[in-house]
Amino acid sequence: MSIALKDIYRIAIEKGIAEDARDRGEIDRVLANARKAYEKLDEDERDFFDTEKFTNPYSDTRIALGDPESMVRGLIVGIDMEVGEVLLADRLREKGEPIDLVFAHHPEGPGFAGLHEVMYMQADLWAAQGVGIGAADALIEPRAQEIRRKIMPANHYRAIDAARLLGFSMLSCHTPADNSVNAFVQRFLEQEAPATLDEVVKALRAIPEYADAARKGYGPALISGSSSARPGRIVVDMTGGTEGPKEALERLSAAGVGTLVGMHYSEEHRKRAEELKVNLIIAGHVSSDTLGMNLVLDEIERAGEIAIYCTSGMVRVKRS
Repeated sequence: MSIALKDIYRIAIEKGIAEDARDRGEIDRVLANARKAYEKLDEDERDFFDTEKFTNPYSDTRIALGDPESMVRGLIVGIDMEVGEVLLADRLREKGEPIDLVFAHHPEGPGFAGLHEVMYMQADLWAAQGVGIGAADALIEPRAQEIRRKIMPANHYRAIDAARLLGFSMLSCHTPADNSVNAFVQRFLEQEAPATLDEVVKALRAIPEYADAARKGYGPALISGSSSARPGRIVVDMTGGTEGPKEALERLSAAGVGTLVGMHYSEEHRKRAEELKVNLIIAGHVSSDTLGMNLVLDEIERAGEIAIYCTSGMVRVKRS
């Protein structure tokens, strides 16, 4: 059995929306604003507008290559799917494995170019914790533009060009997976209600993806705060493109957030958190991405039988 590429893409988007911290009204507003922006353009400018924004609120999740109607018998999935992983897929196919799709978490091509656009959702996430939306919008704008400038010189289509020459489709699934892990871990910690920061770390290690990472030497870790301290209000911080500005820590602290659990934090973030007495726990980058992708893959497998091959940090854990 196989699944259409367009259906894999649709399932990923639907999963992202279902687990989005924003309400459906805000997501619909974002989609409507994209259509309004398109309608305001001169006819000769419309050719350069990404009309996927009419139905997909995640600019970092796109079919980068392939006919959406094509059927996918099997996919190879990983956190970073670059030229080496594309060549690995081709080698496996030479050995008889039915691989039609390279399924990447970190975006390539159009998804990578649009990564900065999903960062604006961080303002809504902070507002949900009590930060004023005006302040939140003002905080994220310069950081999103910084990321946009940083991405601009990248060789966006390197892996996609390799996939094209070797006859693969390619799809990136970034924010839908990040939304999924964010919601899953938030619910999990609320249910577990750990009493200390050390208990937060131990609770995370009960999740198979984090347990696997811990055995491999890169499991969850406390980087700001005392292990015996109470965590206060715990907020999971794992979606919105990439790290927000360190200045947001001050606003979150003032809003009563005691502990942030994220995929990764820079040294600048750690130092600022220590000054503000905000606890930081790194759950793990690749392991968190793996958890998010597993949750999306669960939904894909519900739609039909498909062969899945894991590489580049992925370890398949099924929950259904």
